[in-house]
Amino acid sequence: MGISLGLIGAGGSILTVPVFVYLLNIDPVIASTCSLFTVGCTSFVGSVRSYLTGQVQWRTVYLFGLPSFLAALLTHKWLLPVIPDTIFQAGSYVLHKGTMMLILFALLMLVAGFRMIRKEEKVASDGHAHYTLAIFAGIITGFVTGLLGAGGGFIIIPALVLGLNIPVKKAIGTSLLIITINTLLTFAGSYQSVPIPWNTLLIFTAISVAGIFIGQGIALKIHAEKLKPAFGWFVIGMGVVIVVNELFL
Repeated sequence: MGISLGLIGAGGSILTVPVFVYLLNIDPVIASTCSLFTVGCTSFVGSVRSYLTGQVQWRTVYLFGLPSFLAALLTHKWLLPVIPDTIFQAGSYVLHKGTMMLILFALLMLVAGFRMIRKEEKVASDGHAHYTLAIFAGIITGFVTGLLGAGGGFIIIPALVLGLNIPVKKAIGTSLLIITINTLLTFAGSYQSVPIPWNTLLIFTAISVAGIFIGQGIALKIHAEKLKPAFGWFVIGMGVVIVVNELFL
């Protein structure tokens, strides 16, 4: 997870939530909150290094970050708790809230994976479109962060590179800072509502922070664009496994 954030500025929570749920046996709703903390701390460490090397565009952080944070906080603190535990029932089949979140997360993984393996061309847009895109993408990212505990880097990176014409490495540094703001502030505003397994969370977060140093070190030697397709296929495979496990096993 940390290596992924260090390399491409995205993909951290895509690995974090499944690990919490399937390997550590944490409830999906609690896992989404724990993910906010881990992704936020790891992204913060990476964003400090990006700031020191001049790879953060502050104007974009403000434009993207404020609507994103507000959307994330509102979604996680007020929308998520009112979703009923039983979403759908037909005969003996019952779709629970946790299962629905995992399926949505798996679909998110599939979208993110395909975005990573697909080559995209930059598109020209005027200044007004820049502001509109940044605000709109920020709101969408905040909703995803608040509902699923995902940092939203897979939304942020394409928006910055393709829509705002920001160089890839600067987009990664900017993405890490936006993710830091979204996840840590949302976690601070909602962690008291769920039981947090602090010992497990702190150990996992420490390992993840170590991973981002490794990822950023590799990124200095290997261009992130060469690694994105391989990581994309890995994410797609994990998404398929989650869907099959939740719906058919």
